[in-house]
Amino acid sequence: MATTGTTPETLVSAQEQLAARAAESQFSRFFKRWWLAYAMMIPLFAFYFVFVIIPVIASFFLSFTYYNILEAPAWIGWNNYRLLFLEDDVFLIAIGNTLKFALVTGPVGFFLSFLFAWVIKPMKARTILALAFYTPSITAAVAMSVVWKIVFAGDRYGYLNHFLLSLGILEEPYLWLSNIDTMMPIVMFVALWMSMGNGFLVFLAGLMGVNQELYEAGKVDGVANPIQEIWHITLPMMKPQLLFGSVMAIVAGFGVFGIATALTGLPSPLYAAHTIVTHLYDFAFIRFEMGYAATVAVILFIWTFGLSRILFRVLSSKDIY
Repeated sequence: MATTGTTPETLVSAQEQLAARAAESQFSRFFKRWWLAYAMMIPLFAFYFVFVIIPVIASFFLSFTYYNILEAPAWIGWNNYRLLFLEDDVFLIAIGNTLKFALVTGPVGFFLSFLFAWVIKPMKARTILALAFYTPSITAAVAMSVVWKIVFAGDRYGYLNHFLLSLGILEEPYLWLSNIDTMMPIVMFVALWMSMGNGFLVFLAGLMGVNQELYEAGKVDGVANPIQEIWHITLPMMKPQLLFGSVMAIVAGFGVFGIATALTGLPSPLYAAHTIVTHLYDFAFIRFEMGYAATVAVILFIWTFGLSRILFRVLSSKDIY
């Protein structure tokens, strides 16, 4: 009399079928719950793919070609990168200027945004003050340069020259926007003045969103002063906002262009205020060497993306939730 039994192969097959059905059921429940949300995100995904992903891929491809818009791209391999780092002295100057700008305006702008947001948070006129801080950031760099060019004008009618001459500090007008020693500091100063943008508003919103009960509990646990409150309570609870602000500071630091060219011209005297984006613009829209400009864009993208990933690791908020 024959007996029926299950072989190991049959058990494995049954387990695989059960796992497949469970996965299918889980996917079905997930789709039924979230299909509308993902459907509404399709326009944003399409916009992001067309205007971000495709240009980035195209830039990587064009960086290995000679392309002047009028002719089809010609493949030249790593030649653009070799020229950029080994023979383009102006690009090396632009790297130095951009790093100086980013290292000063990035951390200082980040700190000032948080400081001013923290200062005005308890004030009754918080909304008006927030508007006053935010307004310069939404004004075009060209318009702002008109105001600051009057302040730093090189004749005796410039506001700063007139003030220093009247005090006897200067004996003759100083060319603030033409001297290589003062051009970049002025650009940094104006950029900091315009830096109270989205990061400032996000910090203000984050400060207002911190649960006040945490501060009361902190006082019970020995938190004695506002500095300790910021370090032990505010900053840990604001990691998402801090991450956003730091990324925006990096993008703004490495992407400086408008205010530098509006104040000092293109090119600036002896390239003293020449930045990476200015170099990119020069080759792309003045010389029409798009392949070489794409190489500059790729290098800038890699640096910005790499620093952003480092900040994501440092300021990740996963440990909060």
